[in-house]
Formats: sequence, structure tokens, C-alpha cells
Amino acid sequence: MAHVAEATASVPPSGGARAAIATIPRDYNFAADVLRRNLAAGRAGKPAFIDPRGTWSYGQLAERVDQFGAVLRSLGLRREERILLCMLDTIDWPTAFLGALKAGVVAVPVNTLMTEDDYRFMLTDSRARLLVVSDMLYPRFANLIGECPDLAHVIVSGENVHGHARFEDLIAAAKADDVTALTTRDDIAFWLYTSGSTGKPKGAVHVHADLALTYNLYAAPTLGLTDNDVVYSVAKLFFAYGLGNAMTFPMSVGATTILLPGRPTPDAVAALLKAHPVTVFYAVPTFYAAFLVSPAAPQRSEVKLRCCVSAGEALPIDVGRRWSERYGVDILDGIGSTEMLHIFLTNRPGDVKYGTSGKPLAGYDLKIVDDDGAEVEPGEMGELLVRGPTSAIMYWNNRAQSRSTFLGEWTRSGDKYQVDEDGYYVYCGRRDDMLKVSGLYVSPFEVEGALQSHAEVLECAVVAWLDGDGLVKPKAFVVLKAADKACDDLVRVLQEHVKQQLAPYKYPRWIEFRADLPKTATGKIQRFKLRAEGEAH
Repeated sequence: MAHVAEATASVPPSGGARAAIATIPRDYNFAADVLRRNLAAGRAGKPAFIDPRGTWSYGQLAERVDQFGAVLRSLGLRREERILLCMLDTIDWPTAFLGALKAGVVAVPVNTLMTEDDYRFMLTDSRARLLVVSDMLYPRFANLIGECPDLAHVIVSGENVHGHARFEDLIAAAKADDVTALTTRDDIAFWLYTSGSTGKPKGAVHVHADLALTYNLYAAPTLGLTDNDVVYSVAKLFFAYGLGNAMTFPMSVGATTILLPGRPTPDAVAALLKAHPVTVFYAVPTFYAAFLVSPAAPQRSEVKLRCCVSAGEALPIDVGRRWSERYGVDILDGIGSTEMLHIFLTNRPGDVKYGTSGKPLAGYDLKIVDDDGAEVEPGEMGELLVRGPTSAIMYWNNRAQSRSTFLGEWTRSGDKYQVDEDGYYVYCGRRDDMLKVSGLYVSPFEVEGALQSHAEVLECAVVAWLDGDGLVKPKAFVVLKAADKACDDLVRVLQEHVKQQLAPYKYPRWIEFRADLPKTATGKIQRFKLRAEGEAH
């Protein structure tokens, strides 16, 4: 594979990032590079993606990418302008994403589980000129299209186009000219929105080189992918984790990716694993735990798994061990972030220590610091900082958060860690009060605000709580205006109330009614006391 460097421990820590970047030519366009290499390797007829509509070869994908580039040019989209992608996982997703990158247009894929207010902010903040949206997701944008002054065009992927242009019709009518924008490895390629301590989305800005480097530094030395592999990722393509799992990594070697546009329930994924010879499987701890107890889960003899990966939150030891016993394959637990694009700290095949995030990848440097920024002593807990070539260059239009997170060459992870006696990194929790549920950050204040908008609620506090598998979920402690209204029916009503206002994954899994909440002398709720109850529980 061209432009792929071997990641070796001999790279000096201080120059690891520079050495990795030097493997990518200065004049570089990721989409053009990865497509051309597959065609040059004779894979034009080899399956690149399989979705419910059928099998799509590398040759077909390359043609569709060029056709979408022609569509962008016909709409007057210029280099460095943004397009917002809110799309389900089908062939249209990589077509649009890679088509934008090849044309020099900045792709902004967004979470398909957000609310209308979230999308309003993202459209306005990104100043997107074009929205590409799946037909099932369109209702959440219907009221926004006339509100966003920069939005000039809407394309709908699917059958019900709501009066707009149909993605497949535009592709079919476009001429597939092989046109590549003159981009460099440091040109902005795409953004990924993430949420910080305030719960406000932040656009992490990434360049063309970052995609190739995540393969070079993580996937190549850790996963050993080949063109014989068939991969599936529970994490969707709009996630930084899923983007690497289901597009960047398999395309870098000519492997085949299975795409599932619907919800990745245990039943749906079980059926997928039985129908396709998936060899490399990516998920989050919550899914692994649910899958292990699902009656639909296949037996070891029914699957072809050779490699399983976990990220997004810490993998409970018991879940990892039970998976290994059942399927004969270890889960490679690691940590990455939207800011770093993918995993930079991981367990490796033959070197798995459950209960840890493993060890750093070559090309990345880590340090653990105290609240003053000084490195802690071995074994002590502190905040994890990472230095590596895939770091986002900034948060768009957010100087304060950029300066707080990107400290020169170092990026703050927001995670608390310590290193054990064997050199493995052990996750200790978040720097702030944010919850991470199924790999997604949840602001407790946002959930509290939704709860308190209900007429029966006087005050409340939301904290992290562990379920039976040791995974973090939101728990709400609620004080009612009338204590005699407390009942199981009201719990369900309040949970539905939150789901109607926020993305569904943010709702509190448990609600406990209290007469009062612990507070300081000045009236501030002491959430740490509530969290301590959960730790004791």
C-alpha cells in the first residue's frame, strides 16, 4: 500500500508525529489516493460495500464518487465550502463523503440521533451550503431549511424526497469525470461535531492526512487487515470510531464492509453475522454486554470472527472475559477521541489485559498530569494528554475551547488515567461531570433541564450510575412538587418526557424520588455525594 509507513518503536517519541506525517506526500487527497490504489491493485470488481440495496464494487464506488463530485460542481460548490451529511449507513454515505473530499469540499457528517435544535446549531455554525439527508431523517430538518441563510441546496437519499432532489437521480445523471482538487495533506477535509463539558456541539476540524495516518499508526500494526477481510462496525460512519472502522481501514487494504442502515440491535447484528462472513468486528462495551445475553446471539461455530475491537468507553473486565470464552477471540479494548480521530492507546493481539486500555501506539506520546499540568508520579492518577499527528487542528468558531483543549502539540483527553506496574493504562473516569453512554457524551445538566421542564418536578440531579454489566448510564434523583405523586407510572412518564426533548440515548435509565437533595451551604447540589452512593452500590 502506497504511503503506508511501518510504525516502529524506534521512532523517537519527540519526533513521532513529524515522522508519521512525513510518510504522506505534501500534495495529497485522501479520497483520490485510496480509490486509485484499489483500482491500480486490480480490485475494480471486488466488493467494497454491501448494504441492503446490494453489493458495490470498488469500481462502482469510484464512479459514484466522481459523479457526486460532478453534482457538487454543478451546484456551484467551491473548495473549502461545507456540506452537512446526516445520513444512514448505506453506499450513499461513502459516496457523498469521499466525493466531497475529492472535490476539495469539506464534509461535515453529523450524528443521526440528535434533535432539531442540535441540527439548527450545526447548520448555522458550519454555514453549510448543501444538506444531504436520508429520507427517514428529513423530518428533523423540515423546519430548518428556510431558517439557515447559507443553506442553498438539499439532496435527499432514499425514495421519499419531500420535494427535493433525489440523490440517486443526480448520481445517475452526472458524468463521472475523474477530477481531483489540488489539496495538500494539511488541507481541511472534514469536521466531526463533538460535545464538551457544556454539552454544546464543537466542530473538530481534521485534515486529509489524518485519515491515512489512523490506518498507518493503528489499523495496520494492530489489526493486520487484508483484502480478504469482511468488516462490520456497530458504531456508525458518522462517529470518528465508525469512520475508521467501516471506511478508512477496510478501504486502505481493499477489504469489504457490511453496512446496516438501521439500529444495530443484538437481533439485527446476530442476523448480519450469520449472513455474512465477518472477520473483523467493532463495537462498544454496551453492545458487547447486551449481545452476550441475547438469545439471538450466534454460536461460535456460526461466525468467522478473528478480531474484535472495543472503544468509546472502558470495557468491563467481565464482559471481555465472557466474550473471549464464548467466541475464542479477545476484545482489543482501546481509547480514542473525536479530537484524535481514532484509537491511540490500545490492547493488542496476544497482549490483552482486561481492565486496561492497553499501551500507547507508536507515533503517539502520552503523559498524565495533575491539575497544574505537571506530570504525576508512576501509579498516580491524573489527566491523560496525548501528542500525535492525527489531532484536530481546532474547534471551528470556538477559540476558547480550542485553546483549552489543544495545548501546542498536546491534546487534553478529559480522561483520568493511571499507569499500572506493567505499563498498562487504567481508565479512572472523566475530568468533569460528563457522562459517556454507549460511547456518546451526555451532559447531566441538559438532562436535568429536560426533567425540570415537567410540571411535576421541583428539582433534580443526574449522575453517572453503573448498570449490572458495569457500564455507565444516567440516573436521575428527582424531588417532586407533590411527594404523593411518586409512583412507577410517573417514572415512565418522566423518561418519555426526556426522550421527547433530547436524543433518546440521553434519557435516565433509573429515576429515584427523594424528599430533598444534598446541597452546599450556598444551595449548590452536591452531585459527588450522589455518585458516591452509586459507587457504594
